[in-house]
Amino acid sequence: MTGDLSQFKNIAIVNTLRSCQLFTGLPTADLENIAAVTVIKSLEKNQYLFHESEPARGFYVVQRGAVNVHRVNAMGKEQVIHVFRAGESFAEATLATDAGYPADARALEATQVLLVQKNGILALLKRQPELALRMLGSMSAHLRVLVGQLEDLTLKNVETRLANWLMKRCPDPASVKPVQIKLTMTKRVLAAELGTVSETFSRTLAKLREQKLLMVKGNTVLVLSPRRLHEVLLRNLGEA
Repeated sequence: MTGDLSQFKNIAIVNTLRSCQLFTGLPTADLENIAAVTVIKSLEKNQYLFHESEPARGFYVVQRGAVNVHRVNAMGKEQVIHVFRAGESFAEATLATDAGYPADARALEATQVLLVQKNGILALLKRQPELALRMLGSMSAHLRVLVGQLEDLTLKNVETRLANWLMKRCPDPASVKPVQIKLTMTKRVLAAELGTVSETFSRTLAKLREQKLLMVKGNTVLVLSPRRLHEVLLRNLGEA
């Protein structure tokens, strides 16, 4: 029975690694080698995975749930860098430094992650340089996403950030036809990603509903007129 359980866990780890962009296209044998240096970690809601400057044990792949990676500024305010979800990896850059983790990471809900252990993966990369090149490419893609995220967070208020987030998911900003957007995360997680708290996020949604710009039902947001919402966004940015 113990052997069967171990084999089941190994299959689950390999399947999660396969779904991660970092390892897309790797043959099963390579994934099994990575799985051999990987352990599963379960986190309760609001439990910290690591803190800033803590020695790096390796990098992570989210198996289920969501992880809020953030820093705390001098005023004690939490600034969300990114919310990572199932299939996404983070903290790969710590493999190349001894400086420790550059931020804090906390589970936003019951979460399970894979820890790809530092010593084990470094030994594997020495044997397989092509995997190291693949990881560099993935980290470059992460950087582009994070730069875009930081640019969005410089927008002046939550209404502007939310309008910008919604417009990015509307195929045609000039359309007057309603666009349905399915939320793949809870509203609380989305609020964190937009750099705000649930209460402020809910008030902002209500304000946009009152302006008849959108409707919300469960995890679906209906943008009633992308053109009108785009006009609000431009006005808030001082471009209209």
